[in-house]
Amino acid sequence: MNIKTKKIRVSNLTVNIIRKEIKNIHLGVYPPQGSIRVSAPLETSNDKIRLLAISKLPWIKKQQKKFLNQKRQEKRKYVSGESHYLFGNKCRLKVVNSTSIPKVVIKNKTTLELYISKKSSVKKRNLVFDKFYRKELEKIIPNLVKKWEKNVGVTANDIRVKKMKTKWGTCKIEDKRIWLNLELAKKPRRCIGYVLLHELIHLIERNHSEKFIDILESIMPNWISIKDELNMYPLSHANWNCFVR
Repeated sequence: MNIKTKKIRVSNLTVNIIRKEIKNIHLGVYPPQGSIRVSAPLETSNDKIRLLAISKLPWIKKQQKKFLNQKRQEKRKYVSGESHYLFGNKCRLKVVNSTSIPKVVIKNKTTLELYISKKSSVKKRNLVFDKFYRKELEKIIPNLVKKWEKNVGVTANDIRVKKMKTKWGTCKIEDKRIWLNLELAKKPRRCIGYVLLHELIHLIERNHSEKFIDILESIMPNWISIKDELNMYPLSHANWNCFVR
């Protein structure tokens, strides 16, 4: 795919532009700092994008304020006493010195135990947690897929999990492939269901059109409150990059 990137200034704000082979313009504001990104057809002029950004300035500033005021987790050190989330539950971490294969064990609804060498690095502990979160998320995906595919009347060919910087989910419509953000393992199941439903609807309706919203509301009438809840949870400590394609 032919992709061109550029940055422009609009009212003292930086707008990241990604021009690619699409039909419509989309403007988004992304965490953690409220970065502005516009995806636009290749032939779209800077002036047209600038006018769009100006028309959306009140909304952009509202979203940026929301992100800047949002609670954030401190940088993870993976030591005993730290708080970590699993499916919306806040859990206390207990590190257990072990020379066996590193692992995370769910002790109860409020405790996660990390079995690992006391000499291990933060990077190593982070990798063990990522593996744990992936395993837990992949456990619950099949039942969620079965439920929401039936409601939408569409079947995805493939659903995978990966780390993403600016999106909770994405899909490749032509291949009917859906990707879910690994960070969703920290969110309530209803929020994961919302993201999955959102992407499944995209398989039959590419854009966030009136038809898209109608389908979403008919299946999940409370989607707005669930979306707000998803974005209410603390952001992970990460160097998010708005320029993600």
